[in-house]
Amino acid sequence: MLIGYGLVVGLSGTGDRQQTVFTVQTLANAMQKMGVLISPSTVVVKNVAAVFVTASLPPFARPGSKVDVTVSSIGDAKSLEGGVLLMSSLRGPDGLVYAEAQGPLVLGGYAAGSGANGKQVNATTVGLIPQGGLVERDTNVNLSGFKTVSLLLRNPDFTTAGAIAEAINAEFNKSVATATDNSRVDISVADASAASVPKLIARVQNLLVKVQTPAKIVINERTGTIVMGGDVKLSPVSVIHGSLSIQVATTYAVSQPVAQRSKEAAGGETVVVPQTTLNVNDAPAQSIRLDEGANVEELVNGLHAIGTTARDVVAILQAIRDEGGMQAELEVE
Repeated sequence: MLIGYGLVVGLSGTGDRQQTVFTVQTLANAMQKMGVLISPSTVVVKNVAAVFVTASLPPFARPGSKVDVTVSSIGDAKSLEGGVLLMSSLRGPDGLVYAEAQGPLVLGGYAAGSGANGKQVNATTVGLIPQGGLVERDTNVNLSGFKTVSLLLRNPDFTTAGAIAEAINAEFNKSVATATDNSRVDISVADASAASVPKLIARVQNLLVKVQTPAKIVINERTGTIVMGGDVKLSPVSVIHGSLSIQVATTYAVSQPVAQRSKEAAGGETVVVPQTTLNVNDAPAQSIRLDEGANVEELVNGLHAIGTTARDVVAILQAIRDEGGMQAELEVE
């Protein structure tokens, strides 16, 4: 992973404000490198924004390879729309420069107007420069000296790892692959008698293997999003869901002035009197029952039938998991 710091210029008055000191200092330093001396106190940076630049170096990257670059504002800029990133160095964890980035930004949103009359769609302070990074340092790995090729499973599973090893051994008609654990399969290059490691990998990656997909439910509590696999099974379980609704409403009434009998105090005073109404609605609890082997569709349909929201489903699923009625892994983001 690479990261860098740079400036986005060409903004239409939506850049950092004068109070963003590091933007002014960076602009003054950039101008000084070009032979122009300016005082940071006299610089107005409405069309300039300081940004962090990030990218991921692909495998076997060579000098001249291009990578996508993400640009994120770190000041108080309102929008990076229409901006161009000036050449920025991207460094790795070791502090060395691996790539340079430069180019116009592509935003996935826009902002129009301001204040109550404005509208914004998606984020306008994060942009992408497709193929905007140029690799300058060689990170290619020489595969000719490899004696063992290790395959790492994206979803660790002992059944899938064993199936991969069996498929490879059947392809070469001898034992060349071994499943070391649930996430790794080792292949001996010498036993496979392959002409080269790339040819070995090309032959192996074309094999068909039936993948054992783990049963998993992914929950995002921030957005109320729930994604459940179709192979999630449930044990016999009952769900009771009730709701208590309390609503407090306050209205204001104006009392009319009352004329007093005394001639000296014939006038009155208008008073605003609050009137509070309390409504309590305790809905009866609703329940559903799922039999042995119930699937996700039955669970979702049952929860929708009793009027649960997405956030209610999150709490219900966590309770079912704690009770032991869910035959799946629950992942909360």
